[in-house]
Amino acid sequence: MRHRRLAPLLIILCLATLTCTSPATGATSALVALDHNGTTIIADVAEASVDSVVNISSTKIIHSQGRQPQSPFFNDPLFKEFFGRNFDVPRDRQEKSLGSGVIVSRDGIILTNNHVVENAEEILVTLADNRELEAEIVGTDPKSDVAVIRLKKTPNDLKPLPIGNSSKMRLGEVVLAIGNPFGLGHTVTMGIISAKGRADVGINDYEDFIQTDAAINPGNSGGALINLRGELIGINSAIISRSGGYQGIGFAIPSDMARMVMDSLITHGRVIRGWLGVAIQDLDRNLAEALGLEMNSGVLVSDIIDDSPAARAGLKRGDIIHKVNHQVIDNAGHLRNTIAGLGSEVTITLEILRDRHEKTITVHLMAQPEDMAGNTAQEENKGVLTGLSLAPLSPTTRDQYEINPRIKQGVVVVGIKPESSAQQAGLRPGDVILELNQQPVDSTKTFSTIYQAAKDKILLVISRQNNTFYLVLNKNQSRK
Repeated sequence: MRHRRLAPLLIILCLATLTCTSPATGATSALVALDHNGTTIIADVAEASVDSVVNISSTKIIHSQGRQPQSPFFNDPLFKEFFGRNFDVPRDRQEKSLGSGVIVSRDGIILTNNHVVENAEEILVTLADNRELEAEIVGTDPKSDVAVIRLKKTPNDLKPLPIGNSSKMRLGEVVLAIGNPFGLGHTVTMGIISAKGRADVGINDYEDFIQTDAAINPGNSGGALINLRGELIGINSAIISRSGGYQGIGFAIPSDMARMVMDSLITHGRVIRGWLGVAIQDLDRNLAEALGLEMNSGVLVSDIIDDSPAARAGLKRGDIIHKVNHQVIDNAGHLRNTIAGLGSEVTITLEILRDRHEKTITVHLMAQPEDMAGNTAQEENKGVLTGLSLAPLSPTTRDQYEINPRIKQGVVVVGIKPESSAQQAGLRPGDVILELNQQPVDSTKTFSTIYQAAKDKILLVISRQNNTFYLVLNKNQSRK
């Protein structure tokens, strides 16, 4: 189970449950149920929706680069006498993830979380009536933690859940969470929408979470958050907890974001996000005072990327964006999500403040370049690099960290958690990792692949402020 530490004893959990075994060689219309007083009958909504939620069991084989005895039995002298002293067994092991998913079409399309099916070699879906069906991955988007899978053989009696408009939901509205907590099977809980637009939780690159107090637990990942019309308005994804179980704060990916990602994965095989081409930050009170402004809301443009949509439209450093297509923008995360969700090759209007004067600018968005797609947190890499966040070497990171143009490839350290193992190992934001274990690093994916394959020692080649040096670390040393 993946988690991120927010404070002492406070963790965020992605809600898939993991187990390791021994080594392995078109939607229906929304439902509105009312009693004779015109009140929604929650039981009817729950019973009508539960058949649309499935349990997901995914299996992946963890391949190791080395071999070692798996039991003291293999070290027995008599065993070695018969089979040879160099005999050993594979270290490959099987890992299973248990989560949930939501049927959204009659042809077997299912929405779930990326971390439920990530790198899965086998996916088994269990329907509410206990039928087990095989599924395959259509596409995944780690940056939003959304995945789309499809049943290999589609029954003719699937009950897809209609997708609602999450932006229309209000604080305090009653919602139901349906999923597979702790592998127990289809479970329904009830709560309210506690908050919307949570974009600073630190789990995904793109966040716009719905916060709810409906009881959700490990195994609920990918399950449905529905309104009292029986519409899907969120995909349950994570909780904040001191114990690892429900404590009243859960997060769901809003259906508007999940639908955009799903449509793009099905149509294009990847997610195409809109790109403005600016570096941005929140406009707080201190910045507003320094700039001589009376307002302290909006998003401050701190840099413009050359030849980007923003540059072509005439945006400038110091501009303050406070509306996109007449929609008020509250913070940098909100702007980032809004632009990404609008897609590419679309024309939008920005309402900005420049030199204390209101101005409207028209911008034609482009597709986000792949090297701008966000950071990779190395939280899954336990040990010495826990707490490290990396980003591709791109024009943005080059400008931000003043990276020498002679450096042609590598990945950039863009985040170090305070008091983390990565910080104690001596890494700093702005470091460019050029090599890992004498292999060139040209992407965050390459870095992760080489790191996962490493055994004990980690040999890094780092460029820092025009100096290049080696750093040797012990992979399994937590340094806490």
